[in-house]
Amino acid sequence: MTPRTTTTRRETGETNVTLTLTLDGTGQSTIQTGLPFYDHMLAALAKHARFDLDISCVGDLHVDDHHTVEDVALTLGEALAAVLGDRRGVRRFGAAYAPLDEALARAVIDLSGRPWAEVDLGLRREQIGTVACENLGHALRSLAMAARLTLHVDVLKGENDHHRAEAAFKAVALALRQAVALDGHGDVPSTKGVLA
Repeated sequence: MTPRTTTTRRETGETNVTLTLTLDGTGQSTIQTGLPFYDHMLAALAKHARFDLDISCVGDLHVDDHHTVEDVALTLGEALAAVLGDRRGVRRFGAAYAPLDEALARAVIDLSGRPWAEVDLGLRREQIGTVACENLGHALRSLAMAARLTLHVDVLKGENDHHRAEAAFKAVALALRQAVALDGHGDVPSTKGVLA
């Protein structure tokens, strides 16, 4: 099997991101975005998706966290799209629940080639660590758009916003792990014949 791995870079006036993704990994990650809570969410995603993920980002954190969160998510989505190619031989769909103590999240993914995201984390705090809560949902939406996948994420219950956010990222990871898995058929899993 050809290794499903890629290195992607994104350089703008706001951020400089370098990212290496291996889909068939062990869940190892080295992540440095300058935002420790975001690093924690991305490490959880890598661990539970079983992706090997290296991310380095230098962003304009003196402004705020938005550009860093967004550009890292876009770069990860672009890397996913690149490594999946025409999406031949993948399972395509994934669905998972992930609990974290009192919190419970659900994620459903379709590697459809049609970007769409419905994300409802229901976070109540303004920020967790140095990350604005609104940007956590934005990260998942940006990932879906750049990866050209359909993503539905709902946090179904939970009192603690850290738990709610982490359960959501873990559910996304588990659903991604299913969707990108090779099914042994080698065809494009679509009646259209393409996933674009």
